[in-house]
Amino acid sequence: MDNKVPRVVIAALRGGSGKTTLSLGLIASWRQRAGDIVPFKKGPDYIDAGWLALAAGRPCYNLDPYMMNGEQILDSFAHRSFGSYGAVIEGNRGLFDGMDEAGSCSTAEVAKLLQAPVLLVVDGTKITRTAAALVLGCLKLDPHLSIRGVILNRVAGSRHERMLRSTIEHYAGVPVVGAIPRLRDNAFPERHMGLMTALEHPDAREAILARIHVVERYLDVERVIGFAGEAPMLEQPRSVSWKQSRTVACRQPVIGVIADSAFQFYYPENLEALQRCGARVIRISALQDRSVPKLDALYVGGGFPETHAAQLAANSGFRKSLKKVVHSGLPVYAECGGLMYLGRKLHLEGKTYPMVDVLPMDFELRKRPQAHGYTEMEVIAPNPFYPVGISLKGHEFHYSRVIHADPNKFSLVFRMRRGTGILDEMDGVCYKNVLATYSHVHAVGSPEWAEGLVQKALAFQQHRITREAKKNGREDESTRVFSSAEVPTYQNLRR
Repeated sequence: MDNKVPRVVIAALRGGSGKTTLSLGLIASWRQRAGDIVPFKKGPDYIDAGWLALAAGRPCYNLDPYMMNGEQILDSFAHRSFGSYGAVIEGNRGLFDGMDEAGSCSTAEVAKLLQAPVLLVVDGTKITRTAAALVLGCLKLDPHLSIRGVILNRVAGSRHERMLRSTIEHYAGVPVVGAIPRLRDNAFPERHMGLMTALEHPDAREAILARIHVVERYLDVERVIGFAGEAPMLEQPRSVSWKQSRTVACRQPVIGVIADSAFQFYYPENLEALQRCGARVIRISALQDRSVPKLDALYVGGGFPETHAAQLAANSGFRKSLKKVVHSGLPVYAECGGLMYLGRKLHLEGKTYPMVDVLPMDFELRKRPQAHGYTEMEVIAPNPFYPVGISLKGHEFHYSRVIHADPNKFSLVFRMRRGTGILDEMDGVCYKNVLATYSHVHAVGSPEWAEGLVQKALAFQQHRITREAKKNGREDESTRVFSSAEVPTYQNLRR
């Protein structure tokens, strides 16, 4: 496995500077020249990551120094980038923006950890010589950071470009490798949670092609690739292989994932972790499927149930089927949008839409975010998936809130050490074999998540097969399902 991976971090002075669209164009352009380019997104992001994945033609992975430690970040990056032609890591917010005055969890800290050169995007709107001071300040704030080039964005014209370019190169000594004019097109419209998703954009591929043309015309792509190639070799990861190293000595559990335009917020690392723990993952749709297929567990991620409320409500067959299997004991793990879907009703703009009616609570959408940021949760009560006493780190971002809840019919099993949660600084609604939460977790930083879900799926599978065997009057070794203790865990597969 080649550990000399050309790589570059796309950073900026602040959020909204155009990092994402520039990263899209660079990834797609570099891919046309070389081949397999692996995209990464710093921070807890689904929407930008979805666009980066479309540009690369492969999954985009997240590197988050709050939810993961340094070793986990390096291990994940190495396994997913070694052997590729290159990697592009898009930062978030400003280059040094982090959790505290030391800049912990910032894009700069990730760049240093990966020993990756940085390209700094500078928004040229209403600024000239001061841009040089800003770039120089970034160089002085952390001399250990390798800022190799500047990309000017939203440049007003040739005179404006010359002023920005000459002052930055003269005073800061950093080459300007591109100057993007202010573009009139709005190929990437935004809504309440950021960019419109690639899955819902009517002309997503055309938007990517347009950004390729912009990058090819205004950015010195070959010079950027040269900077990326100067990144030093990384150490081989400690784990030999993330591929399953032995046959699972049990019937493979089937875990369904509701994946459609209403529920599309899934880290690819989470789905891969389920597979490494021995599960077969199948995708189903709450919008199009008429019923839930035979499953051993279900994972319902986040998304936009609010923009699909009428469609979700109209598919009564799927909702009734899901409610039935939940009451039969099917293990279900739900996050944010999935939590909302499992409630009784969704109240939206004066209208009410019926949902699955599993959790005894309603949800309403507000005009402002009800929670936004990182979370830390302590598991304080029994639940289907996590051992009591552990801590989990995640993130939350939602405009909805709980209303008309009946607390006598459910329990909350997470105490919020950081973040908002569902009610009274608590999160994690537990009902039968359902655990639903506003917080999203990442399997790289929380390996207990995949282990717990697969083990619960195996237990449900064994119960179902034994029950069916007794019903048919037969019970022998052919119907035996091995215990969850015999399943290779995430840690075992890393050995």
